[in-house]
Amino acid sequence: MQKILVVDDMEINRELLREILEEDYIVETTEDGEKALTVLRQRHNETAALLLDLRMPNKDGFAVLEEMRENGWINKIPVLIISGEHAVEVENQCFELGVSDFIHKPFEFSIVKNRVRNAIELSASKKRLQQTVEEQAQTLKKQSQIIQMQAERLSKAKPFNNLMMEYRSVIMEVETRLKVLNAVFSEEYNRNPFESIKSRLKTPESIYKKLEKKGYPVTMENIKEHVEDVAGLRVICSFPDDIYRLADLLVKQDDNILLREKDYIKTPKANGYRSLHLILNVPIFLPHEKKYMKAEVQFRTIAMDFWASLEHKLKYKKDINETDEIEQRLKACADSIEVLDYQMQDIRDRIYSNPR
Repeated sequence: MQKILVVDDMEINRELLREILEEDYIVETTEDGEKALTVLRQRHNETAALLLDLRMPNKDGFAVLEEMRENGWINKIPVLIISGEHAVEVENQCFELGVSDFIHKPFEFSIVKNRVRNAIELSASKKRLQQTVEEQAQTLKKQSQIIQMQAERLSKAKPFNNLMMEYRSVIMEVETRLKVLNAVFSEEYNRNPFESIKSRLKTPESIYKKLEKKGYPVTMENIKEHVEDVAGLRVICSFPDDIYRLADLLVKQDDNILLREKDYIKTPKANGYRSLHLILNVPIFLPHEKKYMKAEVQFRTIAMDFWASLEHKLKYKKDINETDEIEQRLKACADSIEVLDYQMQDIRDRIYSNPR
């Protein structure tokens, strides 16, 4: 049977509560806060619930609650206040201190039993949930450690490093082609279609996680076949029409093969994300062979890139409050950016169509 501690300076209240509860629980009683704390210091792990009077000699109920908070017991032991008061401010103060419920005098047999039972069951449920969360956190931590270990092994393997060299080569190849297009475009139209190129090679850990998520073992063939963004490039353009013009010129090069296109500019994601994604097969030229490697090329305007960078930081920041409001404001910003991009493009067209 579970143990309950009843703390009240009135003997008649202690005995009434013992009589109501002793059929279902082992009931221990004491008459003041100091003695209650002595019991809790010795047996807080064995106490299923505490029924606590507020007005007592030596130490009152509020002092007991304060020490329970300091020791962390208030989160483990449900406290039900024994009270003849119905003042809202007193009840609010108690709830703020972590109290679970109230038992008002005079005692009603069924109400006392039900409130004590509900408080104990709710506390037990919270403990089980907390334990489950802690176990899941430990599992995730172990999985993360395993992934890091596997990723470290992967990064030291010669076949993997050779493959990464080939992906670095495809990045350089695409960068060179884009820079050539930029130079030609600049010569023909007297302006540059893009502002900058950013590139990155996916880390061994990210590759491992992606393959694991898709259900494939980590092999060189599976990396080449099922991870399309190992080599990634981001091209930051000035205007939306430059994105499509530049992407079209890149795709039309006869030795580039377009595998997949995702147009999040014409059809933005639900959160407002906008970008043009191309998955290309691009030839690289090695000492003894020519081979095709995949590369993901993303095209964005300056404003789209700024928005995506901010959204990414917020997405992976764990301690953010009011996430719904932030997401709504980000979506509104994305809509405003779309309008702004096309307004700026229209201004550019007017400038170039009316030369002095």
